[in-house]
Amino acid sequence: MKRILALITTAVAVLATAACGSSDPLTGGDGGGDGGGSVVVGSANFPESVLLMEIYAEALRRAGAEVQTRPRLGTREITNAALQDGSISVMPEYTGNLLQSFDPDFTATAPDEVYAALQQGLPERLEVLEYSEAQDSDVLVVTQQTSEQFGLTSMDQLAPLCGRFVLGAAAEWPQRWAGPIADIYGCTFQRVISTDSGGPVTIEALRSGAAQVVNLFTTDPVIEANGWVELADPKQMYPAQNIVPLVRSGALDQAGVDAFNAVSAALTTEELTELNRRIAEERAVPADLAKEFVATAL
Repeated sequence: MKRILALITTAVAVLATAACGSSDPLTGGDGGGDGGGSVVVGSANFPESVLLMEIYAEALRRAGAEVQTRPRLGTREITNAALQDGSISVMPEYTGNLLQSFDPDFTATAPDEVYAALQQGLPERLEVLEYSEAQDSDVLVVTQQTSEQFGLTSMDQLAPLCGRFVLGAAAEWPQRWAGPIADIYGCTFQRVISTDSGGPVTIEALRSGAAQVVNLFTTDPVIEANGWVELADPKQMYPAQNIVPLVRSGALDQAGVDAFNAVSAALTTEELTELNRRIAEERAVPADLAKEFVATAL
């Protein structure tokens, strides 16, 4: 992979007040504002988001920036609010789901179309930098046994079975996707149980039979490891989900922008899947993996 460390230059000018040292990043303060200080990089409450947070933070540190991390802040509604009120400066995000949170009626599905719509749809004080070719899309998953029993390999085949099946998914899934899956595929699940965002609670729900279908993510190594079946989405309910930095406007100077663009240029879906595998199977520490990735890939 081409080394592009030269893109990550001397220092990142960040705009934050001294209040960003607050022990609770969601109670106030400025994670990127009109003065010197730290860049505050947050994450959502699942392992891949924590990993991406650490990669972004490490790239900025190598550029000479002072960086703080705020992992596992919660749902997108919480992290968007934290960016807008200045509690954090940066979030690793996914283009399609981010766009859906601001424009539930969008119709774009291809990566460039989703990104263009996202650039137009963000509220004031938020912006996205260059997106990565790496994608981690939502996917509905069943066990091999369920797939074989019902001849089930795609979401259109799922529709007539939905009334018999329980779905395990993150708490926000019904609000975001219950309407679209009913409109597009004619699917209304018997029940939706709140698990986590593709983490151990969701995995155990499928393993135990508490749910017959779960919402996972395509870079999750647990799918292949268990021989589970991803249900194809032929009508493209789930849009492109390229990884992209969501940034509070004014939080970075050009050196900081270059650091994030360098990460986006270096990261691939295959590499991200392998990093996730190491976290899941080898209990690797995300911060250590981030240092390895930045040192070798950039």
